[in-house]
Amino acid sequence: MPAKRLLLWDIDGTLINTGAAGQHALVRATIQRFGGDADLRGIEIAGRTDTAIAHQILEKYRKPVIDENVRSFLNLYLDLLVEELPRRDGRVLPGIRELLEASSRQPHRALGLLTGNLRRGAQLKLEYYKLWQFFSFGAFSDDHHDRNALGPCVLRRALTETTIDFSPEQVDVIGDTGHDIACGKAFGARTIAVATGSWSRERLAACEPDFLFDDLANVDEVKQILGW
Repeated sequence: MPAKRLLLWDIDGTLINTGAAGQHALVRATIQRFGGDADLRGIEIAGRTDTAIAHQILEKYRKPVIDENVRSFLNLYLDLLVEELPRRDGRVLPGIRELLEASSRQPHRALGLLTGNLRRGAQLKLEYYKLWQFFSFGAFSDDHHDRNALGPCVLRRALTETTIDFSPEQVDVIGDTGHDIACGKAFGARTIAVATGSWSRERLAACEPDFLFDDLANVDEVKQILGW
């Protein structure tokens, strides 16, 4: 029987490109909450958790970084995300739907999310692009603002959901930024980088992932290389 494997997916830039719906929602939330033109220069978004992004924005606008302010800002962002998703020219990225469909049919494969999105934000995005049904569990920004702290959380959820106690050696973390790679390395998972987001292939290579793809369009080749 093939070895059991847990595939943990990032969302933005890895599974889907939302046409920057999330960033547009952040800009609108910042304008509504703080006024002005929502200058987000200096705010790192790609690969960061939504909670960490909210912390950065509050700090930039010199507002107290307390739970009440973070929660209020992120609730506004989520409400605006609902409006932004259909306005943007987004898409499911190459090979993704085929890979998820193939993995979901294999009893020795489990699919999960390991993402900086809030759980509600992840659901909004993936339901819009008709991918949410592939994922019954994950770890999200709600769980911790530090992405590197999410690995143990998602392993606990995988055990609850699948009854399989996956060791880190049985886990693949797939993402499009160095933060995804660092998150996987933090708990000993195999790391798979894909240059379909804002990070270049060269920048990703410098983070030393175990595997690096330009994209996942060649599904058969990806499955053969990774043993999926």
